[in-house]
Amino acid sequence: MGIGDDGWSGLDEARRALISGAATLVGGGRHLDLVAPHAPEAQLVPWPSPLRPALPALVEAHPDAVVLASGDPLRSGIATTLVELVGADRVRVHPAIGSDALARARQGWSAEETVVVTTVGRDIRAVLPHLAPGARLVVLLSGGGDPARLGALLTEHGWGASMLTARWHLGSPDEGARSERADGFAGATPDLVLACLDVRADDPAATAATAGAVPGRPEDFIDHDGQLTKRDMRASGLARLRPTPGAHLWDLGAGNGSVALEWCLAADRATVTCVERDATRAQRIRDNAAALGLAGRVDVVVGDTGSTDLAMLPTPDAIFVGGGLDPDLLDRAWSSLRPGGRLVAHAVTLEGDAALIGRHARTGGELTRLSVERAVPLGRFLSWTPARTVTQLAAIRTDSEDPT
Repeated sequence: MGIGDDGWSGLDEARRALISGAATLVGGGRHLDLVAPHAPEAQLVPWPSPLRPALPALVEAHPDAVVLASGDPLRSGIATTLVELVGADRVRVHPAIGSDALARARQGWSAEETVVVTTVGRDIRAVLPHLAPGARLVVLLSGGGDPARLGALLTEHGWGASMLTARWHLGSPDEGARSERADGFAGATPDLVLACLDVRADDPAATAATAGAVPGRPEDFIDHDGQLTKRDMRASGLARLRPTPGAHLWDLGAGNGSVALEWCLAADRATVTCVERDATRAQRIRDNAAALGLAGRVDVVVGDTGSTDLAMLPTPDAIFVGGGLDPDLLDRAWSSLRPGGRLVAHAVTLEGDAALIGRHARTGGELTRLSVERAVPLGRFLSWTPARTVTQLAAIRTDSEDPT
């Protein structure tokens, strides 16, 4: 049951009747206090802490409870979790107007041109993948200190010129707002706050190389020790891996995580499992993921690709093999794909080439040699300097193929 910041007065008669007639009401303290005078016979059950582990027992004990939530319970809300737990057929959702919709109404922004990002209970850096010149974001926040933290984050990453409008208690008599440039936003606001961002770069040239979702960022978009797939090869590989919303990638031999991280940046909700044998590099992948706002979407397994039990990993939609390439690894990777799954592998050695040629003979696909040359100074002139040539295999699994 969605409840706006206007409380009982904002509920229609149908929702009031459901609450008043409920045997059990479950919710946070604020919501229970709002409705308690109107449901004197109901058992009031506050949310347990920690919430997620206790939910199955709570649902079993109160299968017909009315659950109270803010705004639209399916917008980063408890209804999403309950549907995942018991199925959509057992959850009936009665949404109120969400705070993001009210914020857009105040800003005059259409739903089609606005991205909603939640940082509630998450690292505030989750906003970073969505920053681009001209983007309009509604950012759901955890508390009154977050607008200033958000402004500082934007400033740190070159977006301090963005207009940040904090809006709190939307739809209630206590509603308020404050607008400033991100690099000048300081001090706390009341709680129950969100931020509307009109994104602008301090220096458009400085952010141009990394803005947007298209892969092929310069190598310095992450911290690395030199062990990473270079930008042109990375762009080619990801073009064939085809990142899609919510899809899962295995990056086998992940190095410093350049392919894995650009996979996540290329598609909303895309996730990745990295397998990397070097513990220092594995930690660097985690740190890079957090710095890019991708914490929670990148899992790292420390281990050798040859000995890691791939069957224990989440089922992939695509697999990239960039290190430790051998025929056995390619066989295990291919057999892990479902129909429609994509395999892309890169080799820079003769032994790796042989493994890719053997795999190609069995499964087909595209076998390509990628060669890049860059102009570098040679005395007073420029000269072409070639990078190491990469052999690329790209194949898509079909229904009719042998699993190996």
